[in-house]
Amino acid sequence: MPLPPILYEDDALIAFDKPSGVAVSSDRIDRAPGNLMSAVRAVLGPEVANVHRLDAAASGVLLCAKTKPALDMLSGQFQSKRVEKVYLAMVAILPPVADAPEDAWVRDPAGSLPAEFTVELGLDEDEHQRGRMRVFRKRGGMASETAFRRLEAFGRFAWVECRPATGRVHQVRAHLAAVGAPVLYDAVYGDPSAPLLLSDLKRNYKGREEERPLIGRLALHASELGVLHPDTRAPLRIAAPLPREFEIALKYLRRFPAEGLRPRSSR
Repeated sequence: MPLPPILYEDDALIAFDKPSGVAVSSDRIDRAPGNLMSAVRAVLGPEVANVHRLDAAASGVLLCAKTKPALDMLSGQFQSKRVEKVYLAMVAILPPVADAPEDAWVRDPAGSLPAEFTVELGLDEDEHQRGRMRVFRKRGGMASETAFRRLEAFGRFAWVECRPATGRVHQVRAHLAAVGAPVLYDAVYGDPSAPLLLSDLKRNYKGREEERPLIGRLALHASELGVLHPDTRAPLRIAAPLPREFEIALKYLRRFPAEGLRPRSSR
């Protein structure tokens, strides 16, 4: 496996722009025979370690430590919630379900997501489905908090900035799904019946009979990561460019009217 593009490197750290579909390591969540850290250690040495996790289906910033002191210092920052994590996501806004809990569907008066909102719902592994996290609406689970900001609204889709304060497995994905706005193309928490198609945006669309979605992967990107450098203690901010298919989808969403993109009927 070739190493992905390097976003930052010095004697203590190296950060990669991880592509979607590549597992960081082989664990109980992402049981992949080939994974990024195996390839990294084969090239850079066995001492290199990832200091945080990133879902296999997601893309973006993955930070690794080259030395044990750097790993210890960075791990401490993650554990004490002093790391700034910024994700970008395209979400599908689902219609409310009649018998859903009162806090299960977050909407503004126009039917889109509010400009800003925070989700604080406990998370833990789902004992009935391996690889999925269960949401606790009352007591239970590990304390989890994510702040969201709607960047742009496109009818039944929205472009959202996500800032997780904690670092639970699948936290951003599970929290968005819990409020009725799952990340687009999320095979675990999402709604596969609601793809983002150019024919939904462009009137008199004349394309292929078998149309491909504008985004054909989990629409979640780890955009920025802010830490204190383990050697200098100076603030370090690492950013990953937006994937090309996200740029194309946003271009079309901004270009064409969104009248036809209102939420679909209830399931």
